[in-house]
Amino acid sequence: MKPDLFPPPTAEEQPSNVPLAARMRPRELAEYVGQTHLLGPGKILRRVIEADRLSSLILYGPPGCGKTALGFLIATKTQAHVERINAVAAGVEDLRRAIEAARLRRANRGRRTILFIDEIHRFNKAQQDVLMPEVEDGTAILIGATTHNPFFSLVAPLLSRSLVCEFKPLSKQEIREILKRAIADSERGLGGMKLKVEEEALDFLATLSDGDARRALNGLELAAISTPAGKEGAVRIDRELAEETIQKKAVVYDRDEDAHYDTVSAYIKSMRGSDPDAALYWLAKMLYAGEDPRFIARRLVICAAEDVGNADPQALLIATAAQQAVEFVGLPECRIPLAQATVYVAMAPKSNASYLGIEKASKDVEKGVTLEVPAHLKDAHYPGAKRLGHGKGYRYAHQFPGHHVEQEYLPEKRRYYEPTDQGFERELKIRLSKLRGGA
Repeated sequence: MKPDLFPPPTAEEQPSNVPLAARMRPRELAEYVGQTHLLGPGKILRRVIEADRLSSLILYGPPGCGKTALGFLIATKTQAHVERINAVAAGVEDLRRAIEAARLRRANRGRRTILFIDEIHRFNKAQQDVLMPEVEDGTAILIGATTHNPFFSLVAPLLSRSLVCEFKPLSKQEIREILKRAIADSERGLGGMKLKVEEEALDFLATLSDGDARRALNGLELAAISTPAGKEGAVRIDRELAEETIQKKAVVYDRDEDAHYDTVSAYIKSMRGSDPDAALYWLAKMLYAGEDPRFIARRLVICAAEDVGNADPQALLIATAAQQAVEFVGLPECRIPLAQATVYVAMAPKSNASYLGIEKASKDVEKGVTLEVPAHLKDAHYPGAKRLGHGKGYRYAHQFPGHHVEQEYLPEKRRYYEPTDQGFERELKIRLSKLRGGA
C-alpha cells in the first residue's frame, strides 16, 4: 500500500486546482534542487533515504527551500507507513491516536511508521513529550519540519534523538533552474502553454523570491494564467509583468524567533564594528519587516553604553534622545532619528571598560563574601545613627583641595574600572591614574 503523505493530484484536478509549486515537487532525488550539503552525492541524508534506513529527522529552514518536497520524496521511497500531522491543527489526542496505530502496526505486521509533523515548533512541551517514548524505542520515526530554529522551540530530549538538518535558502541560480523546469514541463508544469519568458523576468523572480521556490513559482504561474496571449498566440512574460506578480519582497523575519535575533545581532555587531552602512541596512530590514521601533531603540541605547561607553559619553545621550523621539514621533518618521543615532554610535570610538567593570563587580557580589559597608560611609541621618558610630570619621570631599580626599570606600581593595586609551576615556584614564596614586 502506497503512503499518502502527499497524494499525487488526479489528472482532473492537476491543471486547475493544484498550485504549480505543488505539482512541481520532485519525484526523484535526481530532480531535487538545492541542499547539496545534505543531499549531494555521498552525503549522509541522501544515503539513508536511498537505503530506506531513516532515523528521526528535524528539517529546519526558511519557507520554500524544499523541506516539504523532501517529505514527499521520503513518502514515495520508503516502505514504511507514513502519517502526516500538521501541528497547527493537531492536539495531544491526535498524537496519541497516531502513536497507538504505529504501535499496533509494528506489533501486528512488523511495519515501521514515519510520523511527519509539519510546523512542529507549534507543539508545546507537553505535546512534544508525548512523542518521546515512541521516538526513543523506534515505534515511530519522527520527521519534523519547521521554519523556526529547533534549538529554541523543541525540547532538548527530542533534539538529542533526532538528526537536525538545516536547510539553506535556495540560490538565485537554483531558483532559475526550478523556474525553467516548470516552464518546460508539459506534464506537471506550464509546458502546455505557449510561454515566452524573458531572461530579465526570470532574473527578477529568482532575485525577489529571496530563496523561496514556492514564491517564485507562484509568481510565474500568476503571470502565465492571468495574461492574455499576444497576436502570435504566446503569453509574453517580461520584467514589468513579473514585478506585478510580486508586489513586495517578503523579508524572512520572525519577530519571536531566530531571524529576529539574528538580525538585531547583526545590527549591534555592525555598530560595535564601526560599520555605519551595515548597521543602517540591518536597521532598514528590521523596520521594513515590522519590528517594533521601541525594541530597536532599546538595543541602540544598550549598545551606546556597552560598546561606546566613556570613549564618547555623548553616544548614550544621542541614543537616549532617539529612544525618546521614537515615543514622541512614531513611525514612519522615527526611522530618521534612529538612523542618526545608529550612525553616531557606529562611528564613535569604542570602549567596553564600563561594561567589563560592572560584570566583574557583579561576579564578586554573586560569588564572593558580601562586603560590609564601612561605618564612616553608613547613613547617619536618622535618630540613633551616631550612637551606632555611623558616619563617624567620614571626610567630605568638597572640603579638600581638588574636591578629593583619600579614605576607605571599600573594606577590601578591589579594581573594576580599567579605562582605555579610546576617545574621551583617555582623559579619564589619566585622571584616574592620578587619583589612584599613579602620578
